[in-house]
Amino acid sequence: MDPTAVAVVASVEDPARFGEVFDRHYPLIWRYLARTVGPDVADDLAGDVFAAAFCARDRFDPTRGHVRSWLYGIAANRMRLAHRTDGRARRALSRFAREQVTDDDISAVDDARWYADRIERVRNAMLDLDADEFEVLTLVAWEELSYREVAAALAIPVGTVRSRLHRARTRLRALVHEDVRQTGRREAPRP
Repeated sequence: MDPTAVAVVASVEDPARFGEVFDRHYPLIWRYLARTVGPDVADDLAGDVFAAAFCARDRFDPTRGHVRSWLYGIAANRMRLAHRTDGRARRALSRFAREQVTDDDISAVDDARWYADRIERVRNAMLDLDADEFEVLTLVAWEELSYREVAAALAIPVGTVRSRLHRARTRLRALVHEDVRQTGRREAPRP
């Protein structure tokens, strides 16, 4: 059994053992949340994720999956709740995309416009994804979870993960093709 799974199970009798889970997984969960809803909101949500996990530690079943998947599932639920109450998750993605355009490595105005346009198109495409597709895409692409881990985190079948990811990739691929058709530019400007 995974050492963190042992720590979760042991923390039912010895709550201090949950600190091992927190120490090992907090940076991963915070990064996932920060990429999705922004660092300010991620601070609060990450705390909520671990508070909820601590309260539910007696219900953790190591036979159903890894601790990491369990925590990502709790994080996804917390983000859904936060997203329902306001649009912070989508606005954070927008801010993140705009910040990338201001990178000092982009020197020529023409190149900067190309990058800004490209990022704006990808951002808009991601914002147009269904929430379910967005969740799966971020867990696979950003957090590098396997399909099985995403399925466990979101409590859905692996086939559903595959179909949602396929739909998300198809929409984003269509964006790239449309971008090439409109701009006639196939690759990024050379540095």
